[in-house]
Amino acid sequence: MPRTRKGFTLIELLIVVVIIGILAAIAIPKFANTKEKAYITAMKSDLKNLVSANEAQFSDDNTYANIEANPQGSSGVRLTQSGTATGWTASAEHDATGVTCEIGVGDEAVANADGVEVEGEPICTTP
Repeated sequence: MPRTRKGFTLIELLIVVVIIGILAAIAIPKFANTKEKAYITAMKSDLKNLVSANEAQFSDDNTYANIEANPQGSSGVRLTQSGTATGWTASAEHDATGVTCEIGVGDEAVANADGVEVEGEPICTTP
């Protein structure tokens, strides 16, 4: 009676390893891009939260001059802002990305890529 062998050949195992390598080479850059988008979304969210906080401060004081210079942001997000009596501007940066997002209200509104000043909307730029 002939003896039958069970299992995979070396060629079959190598083909599987190559296929897994190709799939990983495709998936890893897409995952890195997804992480950067999440960081940018966190920065935009923090800036939009500043709009609410600063408008509440304005309703109490009738000026933006008293806003906090370095408010607390999400994990890894650095926020800086400054205000005058009639407007304020803020910027957000994240440790893991080179993108900078800015927002402005009143006479400190930030211009978008078309050069149009947009009030209360985060504008993000890459270096």
